Amino acid sequence: MNSQNVLVAYFSCSGTTRRMAEKLAAATGADLYEIVPERPYTAADLDWKNRMSRTSVEMRDPSSRPAIAGSLPDMRNYEIVFLGFPVWWYIAPTIINTFIEGCNLAGKKVLPFATSGGSGIANCEKNLRLVYPQIDWKAGKLLNGSLSKAEMDEWLEKINIG
Repeated sequence: MNSQNVLVAYFSCSGTTRRMAEKLAAATGADLYEIVPERPYTAADLDWKNRMSRTSVEMRDPSSRPAIAGSLPDMRNYEIVFLGFPVWWYIAPTIINTFIEGCNLAGKKVLPFATSGGSGIANCEKNLRLVYPQIDWKAGKLLNGSLSKAEMDEWLEKINIG
């Protein structure tokens, strides 16, 4: 693998996904790109118990595409993309759809990774494959804060990256 053609793109609100993305980029030598919402999420926005919170409203609307601040990466430079996010409502946050649709990922190898306090990644992967069949999806992984370097290396070896 040529680390020059690998990107770790991630969205993080609490910092958990950011820490995992940084570990992954360090382990693979990949470039790092943070998916930053144009309008940052507040604690009130993230209140999943409030049906009227921003995230609750966004996640109920399949057409929701929160804007991303700044420029998107030039995907011509990458063959492999690790795509990280927290699990929201058992799927990827809608800003991930904004990223995917704003970048040309058709034919790219994309490996999702997620963080969650209690949900797995399987439903996220199923949903992403269904919505974006033109992408070459590879097996993803739930990467929570307790992931050791050895576990990270084992996953990368298993998927033949790193």
